[in-house]
Parts: sequence; C-alpha cells; structure tokens
Amino acid sequence: MRRRLVMSMLAGALLLVSTLFGTGAAAADVPPEFGTDWHDPVTAAPPVPRPHTRSCRVALAEARFRDFTPYRGAYTPPRGCGERWSKVVLRLDGTVKGRQFDRLGYLHVGGVEILRTSTPEPSPDGIAWHVEKDVTRYSDTFRRAQDVEMLIGNVVDDTYTGVIDVRVTLTFYAGRPASPAPDRVLTLAGTPGATTLTTPRNSERIVAEVYATGSGGGCEEFWYLTVAEPAPYSCKAGHGPYREVQITVDGRLAGIAAPFPHVWTGGWSNPYLWYVVPGPRAFDVRPLEYDLTPFAGLLDDGRPHRVEASVVGVPAGQPGWSTPVNVLVWQDAHRARLTGALTANRATDLADSSVYTPGTQNRVDTEAGHRLTVAGYLDTPHGRVTTTVTRALADDSAHRWTDGEDADGLDATWTDDETVTTAAAAGPARTTHTHRTYTVNGTTTLGPDGRLRTVLTLGDRAALVQRQGGRRTVWWRLDDTYSGDATYTVNVPREQRHAVGTSNERYRRRGSDGCYDRSLTTAQGVLTQDRTRCRAR
Repeated sequence: MRRRLVMSMLAGALLLVSTLFGTGAAAADVPPEFGTDWHDPVTAAPPVPRPHTRSCRVALAEARFRDFTPYRGAYTPPRGCGERWSKVVLRLDGTVKGRQFDRLGYLHVGGVEILRTSTPEPSPDGIAWHVEKDVTRYSDTFRRAQDVEMLIGNVVDDTYTGVIDVRVTLTFYAGRPASPAPDRVLTLAGTPGATTLTTPRNSERIVAEVYATGSGGGCEEFWYLTVAEPAPYSCKAGHGPYREVQITVDGRLAGIAAPFPHVWTGGWSNPYLWYVVPGPRAFDVRPLEYDLTPFAGLLDDGRPHRVEASVVGVPAGQPGWSTPVNVLVWQDAHRARLTGALTANRATDLADSSVYTPGTQNRVDTEAGHRLTVAGYLDTPHGRVTTTVTRALADDSAHRWTDGEDADGLDATWTDDETVTTAAAAGPARTTHTHRTYTVNGTTTLGPDGRLRTVLTLGDRAALVQRQGGRRTVWWRLDDTYSGDATYTVNVPREQRHAVGTSNERYRRRGSDGCYDRSLTTAQGVLTQDRTRCRAR
C-alpha cells in the first residue's frame, strides 16, 4: 500500500453536542479543510479510576527525543504511601510541533517493560497529548530503586522538525488492591534466541505477557496486507498475512495468541485520519497474555528454563517485530516449594490457506487457524489444583487491489478464544472464558487527479465470563470501534493538500463492575462531538 496518500470532500450536517467532558464545535466553527492546527489528540477510552486514598507522585522520566539515544535515569520508591498500594497509575504527557512521523517507544523500569506506545503526528503549531495506564501489576518492581530506560526513536532534520517532549510520572495510592498483585515480576535472562527464566519454587500462578508490535516503516507494520508469491503486491511474505505470537517453554509450545492489528497515526497512507482520534490501542499498546500455570510444576524446580517468544509467518531472516516478555508470578504464602507436573500439551496442525485470484482487481483470500490445549497440576497446602488452558485462533481476510495499487482494500476478522479452568480437590471449579475479536475494513484509492481517499473502520471487541460452580461471578463486554474517511492531494506541499476528513470513535464497556460509554466525532481536525451516555445494567 502506498505510504502517504489522501481522500474526497465530505458532506453532512454537524450538530452541537454538550457532554460531561466538554462541548463540541458548532457546524459553523468547522473549517472547509484542515488548517495549520487542530484539536489535541483524544481517545474515547476511559480514564483510569482512582481510589479515594492518600497518594504519592514520583517523576519517572523527562526527556526530549530527537534521535535514537535512550533516556536513562533512576527510580526511587515513594515515601509516605507504604509498601503496598491499592493502585499505581502511570501518566505520560507529551508535546510536539512542526513536522514528524509517528514513532514507536517503550519505557522500562528495572528491565521490566511497563509501557509501549506510539506518538501522534503534530500540527505546525504544535499539539499536546497524554496517556494513562494502570500499572498496579508491576508493584513488585516499584518497591525497590531501579534503573529507568525510555526511548521514542526519532529523526530531526531540515524536513522532520518535530522534537518529542515527554514527562512520565507514577502516582501511588495507599491501601490494598482489589485483586492481589503479582508477588514477583520477572524478565528473561540472556539474549534473543537464548533466553531463560527461573521462577520461585512456590509459584502457584504464572502469567507471561508479550508486548508484540510490528515495526514502523517496514512491511511488518502492515503484516495483514502481505501476500505470497505469485501475487503482484509490494509487500511480500512467504505464506501470506497470517501472524501468530507464540511462547515456548524448553522448546514446547506453551501459548498462542492473535496479534492486535495496530494502526499507527500515519497508517493507511493517510495521517488526516488520526490527527485528533487515534486508532484503538495506538497510544497504549496492551500486551498479549499467556497463562503458563500448567507449566508451574516444571518451572518450580529451581532451575533456569528456556522461554522464547516468536512470531509465526514472518519471512525467514526478515526483521520487523519486537516481542519483549515479562513474567508475572503469584506465590503460595504457606509453602516454600510446590511440586506438580505438565499433563497435557496438544496442538492442532496450523491451518493456513492463502489463495491468490488474479484479475482487474487482484484478490487474496486467507483462512487460517490454530488450537492449543495445555494442562498441569500443582500439589498445594489446600490440595491438588489442576489448571487447563485451551486457546483457539482464527483469521479470515479478503485483500483486494488493482495493478499499481491505486485501489487497495482489506476486510479482515481475527478471533482469539481462550478458556482457563482451575479445579481444586475441594470446592467447585472456576472457568474463565475470554472471546476477543479484531476487525479491519477499509479501502485506499488514488484518483487520476492525485486525490487520495481512505475509508476505514477498526474494531477491538472482547467479552469475558467467569463461572464458579455453574454460577456467573464476573462478566464484561467491550466494543471499541473507530471509523474515518479522509482525503488529500498527494505529492504537493502541505498548504496545497486541501485535506478534509471526518472520524469517530465509540468506546463501550458494560459488565458486573458497571458501565462506560463515550463517543467522539471530528471534522477537519475539529472535535464536533464528545458525548457520554451509560445506562445502568
């Protein structure tokens, strides 16, 4: 797909809407096209809820990124809020002005990745944005003084003038968390391809998380559009677009997950789609999670074990993915050592069919999927506990394009179903089922007049149900949907692009813990609606 393309004039009435979060612009305030400035980036995702307890704030990083030199600093635990916290909230505040591409970044504390992010593209006049994240799960890391490393790789020269200024803080809230935070947060030792993990010998629950992202600037940024030979397309991959992030323990497949199809703020050749409202997860990249508890009987032997994360489908020898791993461990409070065993480790053959059909409009249809079941037990002070994890992935996509790629479109759906069942000798079994669905439906077209138009809808949906003894104890449903339509003239100076565009995002979450529903609408860089509505369940 061409990297920086555009879209046709948009029509329609814009309404003035007052909301809890502010007031949208009236139709008369919306310019006929993008100017030199626009509304600061904003997302419909909810702010992190905070408890009403004593709080302490710690500055974590403050840097100006103009190249690929990491910021390095030191973290000191807070004073006055104890050593156990009900919540820890990270906040990143950033500013940038001029001209700049979207950039990827990370933040490590004591070697633990606590944030992966990307940046908005700025206006000539400058923008400001912020990111919030609940990082309570990393409390073990925050209890000790640590080294801090942060990098948002950037290029500043005569053309790309935007220096990225960021400040990151942690706010600690005294008290006990609603659910127990991990006792230990571990990273893998060694080098890529030779990484090891040593867990405490009384680990009773083990969860790995992988911050998996396709790199900016290469075909793996748009992995879902890659095609296999002989299809005539600019981004090639040996078997087509199927990607799967796997984690192995001592060479045995321990977990599979569908990667999220991130779209950064220059994505789909059209930055005008994202100037105000970014795509889901663009600023807060959530890690993929793998329940490794079935392997606890093996990992609790006190020896180092080889643990590796990899991405299926990437052409051999081709870079493009980053897969840092954290391991979260909950320990048994009553016994220094637990014993157990892995009892099942079954995977289906990976199904991956990608069929090319030539024509005036070339087409590649992909159907792929994989299923894994792992099970194991631990003998604990409260009896034998067996954990079974079943995960099933599926990919169904249709990619269509014309010769020269002047028209290029994708309609794709990925599903990731996971069921975790924990059964103890005494008491009813607990089953947690999580269903994740990711969707991309969009088209970019370049007309003979040099006008590029992108129409795109992205969906991030999930549902969780937890049952114990047949009774539903926890549930929630999430639907985060973005849609945009933007057009500009390519290969001309910015002031001659005559760009127009609308976008909207609606984030809805309902569950046993309450509800949240917020909608944002923009036109030509102006926020025209910011509406919150939520019905009691």
